[in-house]
Amino acid sequence: MTENSSQQPPASAPELPTQYAPAEVEGELYERWVERGYFEAEAKSDKPPYTIVIPPPNVTGSLHLGHAFEHTLIDALTRRKRMQGYEALWQPGMDHAGIATQNVVERELAKEGKSRHDLGREAFIERVWQWKAESGGQISGQMKRLGDGVAWSRERFTMDEGLSKAVQTIFKRLYDDELIYRAERIINWCPRCLTAISDIEVEYQDDDGELVSIRYGEGEDSIVVATTRAETMLGDTAVAVHPDDERYRHLVGKEIELPLTGRRIPVVADAHVDPEFGTGAVKVTPAHDPNDFEIGQRHGLPNLAVMDEHAIITVHGPFQGLDRLEARSAIVGALRAEGRIVAEKRPYTHSVGHCSRCKTTIEPRLSMQWWVKVGPLARAAGDAVRDGQVKIHPQEMEKRYFDWVDNLHDWCISRQLWWGHRIPVWYGPDGEVVCVGPDEEPPSGDGWTQETDVLDTWFSSGLWPFSTLGWPEQTESLAKFYPNSVLVTGYDILFFWVARMMMFGLYAMDGTPPFHTIALHGMVRDQFGKKMSKSFGNAVNPLDWMDKYGSDALRFTLARGANPGVDVPIGEDWVQGSRNFANKIWNATRFALMNGATVEGPLPGPEQMSATDRWILSRLNSVVAEVDAYYEDYQFAKLSETLFHFAWDEVFDWYVELSKTTFFEGGEPARVSGRVLGEVLDVMLRLLHPVVPFVTETLWTTLTGQESVVIADWPSDGGFRDQAAEREIENLQQVITEVRRFRSDQGLQPGQKVPARLDLSGTELAAHEPAIRQLLRLQPEGEGFHATATLPVAGAVVALDLSGAIDVAAERKRLTKDLGAAQKEKAQAQAKLGNEAFLAKAPDQVVDKIRTRLAKAEEDIERITAQLAALPQA
Repeated sequence: MTENSSQQPPASAPELPTQYAPAEVEGELYERWVERGYFEAEAKSDKPPYTIVIPPPNVTGSLHLGHAFEHTLIDALTRRKRMQGYEALWQPGMDHAGIATQNVVERELAKEGKSRHDLGREAFIERVWQWKAESGGQISGQMKRLGDGVAWSRERFTMDEGLSKAVQTIFKRLYDDELIYRAERIINWCPRCLTAISDIEVEYQDDDGELVSIRYGEGEDSIVVATTRAETMLGDTAVAVHPDDERYRHLVGKEIELPLTGRRIPVVADAHVDPEFGTGAVKVTPAHDPNDFEIGQRHGLPNLAVMDEHAIITVHGPFQGLDRLEARSAIVGALRAEGRIVAEKRPYTHSVGHCSRCKTTIEPRLSMQWWVKVGPLARAAGDAVRDGQVKIHPQEMEKRYFDWVDNLHDWCISRQLWWGHRIPVWYGPDGEVVCVGPDEEPPSGDGWTQETDVLDTWFSSGLWPFSTLGWPEQTESLAKFYPNSVLVTGYDILFFWVARMMMFGLYAMDGTPPFHTIALHGMVRDQFGKKMSKSFGNAVNPLDWMDKYGSDALRFTLARGANPGVDVPIGEDWVQGSRNFANKIWNATRFALMNGATVEGPLPGPEQMSATDRWILSRLNSVVAEVDAYYEDYQFAKLSETLFHFAWDEVFDWYVELSKTTFFEGGEPARVSGRVLGEVLDVMLRLLHPVVPFVTETLWTTLTGQESVVIADWPSDGGFRDQAAEREIENLQQVITEVRRFRSDQGLQPGQKVPARLDLSGTELAAHEPAIRQLLRLQPEGEGFHATATLPVAGAVVALDLSGAIDVAAERKRLTKDLGAAQKEKAQAQAKLGNEAFLAKAPDQVVDKIRTRLAKAEEDIERITAQLAALPQA
């Protein structure tokens, strides 16, 4: 049915331990895989390439559930492709994480009573490298715990020599092509991290503040403006109104008094102002607001900065030296004392930007920074998706991508940090500016200094798909493994990272995008759908669950919840359920091996097999085809669900159970079924391996005697289908299921034996009578048999004698009581649904709930009535 290695298994497979103990096998198996080089990828190989890069985790990080989720999906893809004969490269590495890492080391220094300035730049950088060597990168060990099949010999770091050269090279090229420039603009400034951050590193949340309305000017020449940041009024250089606003036309072009400052500022007309919002007039602070900066540029207004890098007020005596929040309160108090406060609203909830690293409120600030001119780069990134070079999966995520790249502002790439790639620009004594490439000598002599800023972390990680392969050198690895086959990442960094890689990849690699497909997944949430967070108290360390239930259990739970682009809820009981699944696979395989399951010798022909054998092989091939289709569509949840139900329901609960009689009786039928069961287990374990690698490795190597399932062939759909056998077994399942349900309804214990007569004439089920009787605990009818219940199912008739099995009177009394309760429930629900006044007032969800209760009551009445009818007559 499927191809396999030519290596022959041993004559008798070794026995498995009675219980599966993940902790005893996982570490040893992983080390063996690494030692044997299974995860390495050779550029010289003639196999077709399959490349995925790891979204580089921060060097400061540790494995969280989001990592475990994403890594599980990537590992499943690469393991499958490796088995399919591809030269599969999963490229590992870490990001230097500029702000986060500098913050960590600065906190360590603070414990010693020092700051980075006490050490100086070179000594501080040396201290960061020391920290990285000792404490950074613990995530690598955790990745091994999870089973990540990465090419460890190729591990990269965004600050290593090769990647640093790549950063300097592309900076120089972009600079020479006038796509990098230096300019003074409004940026997002973090007063805690003391650096600029990009728009996408700002997190917005609703904060309680205050909205104050302030009267500027006097009498007819007065105007009211509203603000949540009263402290910035010290930097106002105008008031703006809409050109068509009749209320203020007499003021346009005039100057009015700016309270508290002794300055007079102009009233300007600008179409940006919304005359319907508030008073229709806005204060203009060009040095502290991006929209105001644009207004200031259009009207030639001065830029007056009133805060330093720590957000401390630097102007106007009474408020100088105050923190921005202290100044806000003081200024409002001073304005109130002068009668300038027209209205106050407190609390006033509004959206406020916060630093994604330290959660400090962002301060818009005019600053000289380095920028990437993204226009042409972003257009290319958008076109690559529009023309089909790159596909986004799921497709509905394309709109979010286009909304971003089609409206991208120039990217501020400079950061006021010490840890990171220092911008390769030198300033001369006479105003010279020289950008230096990696193979060029920087200018030297008196007065020459290098730019002190470093590059945004996303600048270097944007080069990841090709810098990790040796670019700018034209290496064999670059030729073999670029572009990447697919990028698997969360939709939350579609803008942070994906767009950057698209822009840089197309630019640096002559129009070749960095990957063929972008497969976006959702976020891991708790079992109630809530975001996981330490502050919420619902964050989970995945290592705890792996220690408790095994890595396979965690991986299978995550994969089983992975619908494309959709968030993934997860709870501990679900991981426990996946552990039970791993145990089920273990126990069933152990049972199969003890009862003759083997891969030895050729698979018997269909004519030698029973209908049960043909059914399971037909289903097996269908499952192979289904799983392949789901993999190609990145439907991890569906492929996991398919494998779960095939393994647990069809193979273990049906095929193994139906075959027990055959195995017990022995002979040629048992030999054939043993070979069929071996084939099914062989293929099933290979199908499961990419998602649950550890338990499948142990079981498959025991079953087959071969080296490793990691390098086994991926199963192929052998094309064998037997619709007749599938219908036959479906009918058999229907008979067994219906009689089991009837037994349960009658209160019979699972092991309780009942005399029965089976009429299987005219059906294909006659050959299955031994299995039916064994699975249903049905005895031969014998003398004195009296059919008290007759069940026609799937063309067969099962007559049962329950006269000695149950207390008919007690059972009739119980069922009659249940029937009365169901009829009462039905009547109450019908009465409410028939009440027009109730329906007019009740919420939709309440009405729906009552309709559900009615449907349930009607089902119960039908079921109980049938049970009563089936009881023996007194």
